[in-house]
Amino acid sequence: MMGRRKSEQGQLFYAFDLDAVVPEDHQVRQIAAVLDLSWVRGELAPHYSHTGRPSIDPELMIRMLILGYVFAIRSERALCREVQLNLAYRWFCSLGIEDKIPDHSAFTRARNERFREHDVFRRVFERVVANCIKADLVGGTGFAVDASLIAADANKCRSTPGDEWSRDIDPATVERAVQDYLANLDNPAWGAASDVVPKFVAPADPAAQWTGALRNAAFFAYADNYLIDVKFGIIMDVEASRAIRQAEVGASQTMIERTEATFGIKPEWLAADTAYGSAPNLHFLVDQKDIAPHIPVIEKSQRDDGTFSRSDFTYDAEHDVYVCPNGTILRTNGRLRDDGMYAYYSRVSDCKTCSFKLRCCAKTPERKITRHQYEAARDVARAVAKTDAYEQTRRDRKKVEMLFAHLKRILRMGRLRLRGPAGAQFEFTFAAIAQNLRRLAKLTFRPPDAAVPRVA
Repeated sequence: MMGRRKSEQGQLFYAFDLDAVVPEDHQVRQIAAVLDLSWVRGELAPHYSHTGRPSIDPELMIRMLILGYVFAIRSERALCREVQLNLAYRWFCSLGIEDKIPDHSAFTRARNERFREHDVFRRVFERVVANCIKADLVGGTGFAVDASLIAADANKCRSTPGDEWSRDIDPATVERAVQDYLANLDNPAWGAASDVVPKFVAPADPAAQWTGALRNAAFFAYADNYLIDVKFGIIMDVEASRAIRQAEVGASQTMIERTEATFGIKPEWLAADTAYGSAPNLHFLVDQKDIAPHIPVIEKSQRDDGTFSRSDFTYDAEHDVYVCPNGTILRTNGRLRDDGMYAYYSRVSDCKTCSFKLRCCAKTPERKITRHQYEAARDVARAVAKTDAYEQTRRDRKKVEMLFAHLKRILRMGRLRLRGPAGAQFEFTFAAIAQNLRRLAKLTFRPPDAAVPRVA
């Protein structure tokens, strides 16, 4: 018999159980099982008035934002529309079938006013990391750090040459992103990161860096910095910075110190690529933090013309001298140069009669060797690079790159929506929250056992 749909006349009453229509193995149930936002209302209460019209529940707004980043819904307009239509999203946000969805403009106001003053998004991130620590997903022994370039919401066609850009701007006459940039001129991660004048500046977002670091067409970008624990790839900290090496190295130091202050965790070793192998950064890790650097050292002393490199000379730490391959001693004058180097010189009389002169200093009467004031920390990194453990940490370092690939391909964060340092930090923080929640839910969530049918 051919079926026929029911009459279009609606029922007078409906009985609808929202919890029953959400599958037990749906990802929103997994995320909800590991996410606790019960503390949000209490902490934000001082930022709300006791009189007037009731505001939108802050917990609802944070839950909707988390949905947006977990499921790669990049627009807040689209997010409101999806929560309006998707029953699983409504369930996650504790919304009934007839509850009204907040307007998309409410997110902008909350993000730039109450939430920003309290830094609630950072608190959400830290709570998620704390839950990962409780679930034994953080080893605390080995960390890895890296940065990835994310395109900024800035257009080359509307940019200004860097030498024509002036910072003498009245903050009251410009947009929020420019105000944010002006407020961070003395910040080591932003305005104070480098004195080099960029080739182009985007007037709409001057904190974005014009960069060609990807060896492709240059573009305006921010650097997304991750510090992860290598046990399960949990993101321990996240920081936005300018897309230059100095700012990225400074961000790594900030994240290490903040992780230790927040969670009381300091790794025994840190893995990173060559960009983090500068002498000051190795000094920070070895001498100040007692962290073994599994990092390639930035070397500029190697020669490729067949003459002796600095590595062919032996350093005598007890007497603070270098010994050449022929046994001649090179001594220092004890003066520290502006680049942090000490110079060591041989005697002209020794080099004049040396049989290795053509292979050592054919064009100069004496040989000069430079040694950085933090060379001892560089030597520690060189020694670590010769160990068997270093080969494993090189592979562990790839876990950061995998997180960035997931960020861009799955979470679709190839380009920022928001402008300014605060906008970049907001987006990077919520993306890290989403990635940690997905990892935490995947490794700890256990769906209820299916009912076992009875056997007659």
